[in-house]
Amino acid sequence: MSVGSTELTRERRRPLRRRRERAGSVHFVVPEGIDDATCPSGGNTYDRRVCRGLASHGWTVHTNEVTDDAALAAVLARLPDGALVLLDGLVASPAPHVLVPEAERLRLVVLVHMPLADERERAVLSAATAVVTTSDWTRRALLQLYDLAADRLRVAEPGVGRAELAPGTADGGALLSVAAVIPGKGHDVLVDALALLRRGGWQCLCVGSLERDRVFAAAVRDRVADGGLDILFTGPQTGDELGRSYREADVLVLPSRGETYGMVVTEALARGLPVVAADVGGVPEALGHGGGARPGLLVPPDDPAALAGALRAWLDDERLRDRLRRAARARRAALPAWSQTTSAVAGALAGAARP
Repeated sequence: MSVGSTELTRERRRPLRRRRERAGSVHFVVPEGIDDATCPSGGNTYDRRVCRGLASHGWTVHTNEVTDDAALAAVLARLPDGALVLLDGLVASPAPHVLVPEAERLRLVVLVHMPLADERERAVLSAATAVVTTSDWTRRALLQLYDLAADRLRVAEPGVGRAELAPGTADGGALLSVAAVIPGKGHDVLVDALALLRRGGWQCLCVGSLERDRVFAAAVRDRVADGGLDILFTGPQTGDELGRSYREADVLVLPSRGETYGMVVTEALARGLPVVAADVGGVPEALGHGGGARPGLLVPPDDPAALAGALRAWLDDERLRDRLRRAARARRAALPAWSQTTSAVAGALAGAARP
């Protein structure tokens, strides 16, 4: 990581801390491996972007990667009273036994990518000084789940980088899925849907890790082979390679069983690509509208027939493709930048740092 340092050594907590840090300093605690190119994820991208953005806007960012609760406790134990700490929810939400006692002396801000929806998270978020969510859907979900003061929850929607427009093809047959091959992303639903299509002329490229759930990934690929379907699994891609896959696509397909936002949706829209997705969580929020129209099609989750119907409509109806492409390009112009994300997070931190 380009800023901060990784601190994983253990140290006994001193009984008294009188040292104070200057304003504009934050300790960012994240899961280990957020720079691992073999395991790209929206959450890791978000954390890296926020870290760099805060540093470029004058914040002193001390980045701490942790592997478990013991490492988390060791990092927090070294911090002076009143220190401002931003914690990724993957680290924070499962660890109330570490964080609740420390909340008495530290200013804890929890960044929630995906709610756990359990009592551990309730205890952590209730003790935190502030909570940042990556979508308005997640904010609403947390307010419904837990007895939290609404003014303590801030939304910092993911940004998206500028990208070249994808030219698209005449028949719209280049389908793209960008997600790790795990049950929550619904690749089994995608395969079943594509098997229902009665026409050819399409190819589907699935970009994403095959290692996070090897049993599931192997079962999905076996179903593709058994059905003789034109679906290719590439493993993870980043940088120019991923950019090329977007440029060569006609439409993004996201059949997830759950998403708090869906950063791949805005990554596709940044290239003018329409989206066919499951209507879950924050996906409609990410999809938005362009020129008053949705730049894609939403279908019920876990419904291969509905997904097949949407893809069939996309492939068979040239006027529909043109309309969705125009809406995607209009939505592209209104997508948030990462600087807006950073400003929202910085605002939450500044509020939490006030006495």
